[in-house]
Amino acid sequence: MRAFTVHTGKSVAIMEDNINTDQILPSAHLNRIEKTGYGEFLFDNWRYLSKDPRLDNPDFILNHPDRKDASILVVGDNFAGGSSREHAVWALNDYGFRVVIAGGFSDIFYMNSLKNGLLALTLPLADRQELAQLASDEAVTVDLEEQVVRAAGKSYTFSIEDEWRHKLLGGIDDITETMAYEDLILAYEEKWNEFYAFK
Repeated sequence: MRAFTVHTGKSVAIMEDNINTDQILPSAHLNRIEKTGYGEFLFDNWRYLSKDPRLDNPDFILNHPDRKDASILVVGDNFAGGSSREHAVWALNDYGFRVVIAGGFSDIFYMNSLKNGLLALTLPLADRQELAQLASDEAVTVDLEEQVVRAAGKSYTFSIEDEWRHKLLGGIDDITETMAYEDLILAYEEKWNEFYAFK
């Protein structure tokens, strides 16, 4: 997993509440086993006016030329409810987002995000509204070490569980964490095999 320490990038706001996983990534596009290739279909029903040929919806914020390279997504409350599919996180990652800032997340999406190196953090509505009003060329910095978002001379503090902060800062996924105990696991297996050896 890619480590997350400090990220600076452009932001884009979709200040809608209750955006669900099927709106983030429609189920019609869950036909891959890789974690990549989903970015094209992020918010598919909103980004495109037609699918064949794929015609951009010029009114959708991600299609605005000055917002296409945004890496910080600011949204409303209750983000990513519905299905437990991990693909929604993969689509956000593949598009280029490193951070999602919401009023709240579904529990499963929150866990999936952190396990995939996507920082999902919560801020009050007033803070998110200020971020949503930023000019497209205004840089936003998200500092996980200090747990603060900085933009336009202002700072917004956020909280995150110590365990997940440690894992994100170190780029530690479940496999990496398990392999840290490889010697102990192998020693246990050796003792187990000796004790239960067929005689």
